[in-house]
Amino acid sequence: MENYFNRQIQLWGLDTQKSLQEKHILIVGCGGLGCSLGFALGSSGIGKITLVDFDEVGVHNIHRQIAFKVGDDGKKKCEVLKELIVSRNPFVKVEAIDASFEQYMELNKDTPDLILDATDNLPVRAKIDEYSKKVNTPWIYASVEEFHGQVCFFEKSSFSSVFSVKDRTPNGIACPIVMQIASTQANLAIRYLANLSVKKDFLNYIFYNEDGELMLQKFGLPKE
Repeated sequence: MENYFNRQIQLWGLDTQKSLQEKHILIVGCGGLGCSLGFALGSSGIGKITLVDFDEVGVHNIHRQIAFKVGDDGKKKCEVLKELIVSRNPFVKVEAIDASFEQYMELNKDTPDLILDATDNLPVRAKIDEYSKKVNTPWIYASVEEFHGQVCFFEKSSFSSVFSVKDRTPNGIACPIVMQIASTQANLAIRYLANLSVKKDFLNYIFYNEDGELMLQKFGLPKE
């Protein structure tokens, strides 16, 4: 294990790396964000990852959902992502649950240390927020479309008090911004799990302006 995680051990030490082996994260959604989170966190040393998604791979997914390849269409996304993660890291246990988040909540599974939102659905995010408050587990929200995205580490703030919760269809999107937003989300996750400081209940809005300049705006959220 020490050889596999050598560069991370140089970053935060062996004790912290070993502590990650005791952590459990839940990734809700195995599409664009979920695939990139699987790559970024699946080989980080986290001991257990639970993947929840009921969808199947479609050809139109492959260009931006980087865990999938031609020939995967028709397969369950959660199962394909699980297979990829375990093929890259022998030190992780991955559970793939073919279900909606509502169905997952009824299973009474072990409470994770952190929940990562990788959905594209506002009502489901509101349910994730409710669930996280119920089980006293923080979660990281992320959304992305066109050339912009948002990321927030929710602990005490209420998602429904910040966002208008209604179902909508996202606009067009390309792969690089999906990976960029997921990477920001994954950085917050790994810092939190490694017991490093994380700015909580702060919305980070990342976008490219009309001149193509990368911009970041931050907004403090009201606490409950």
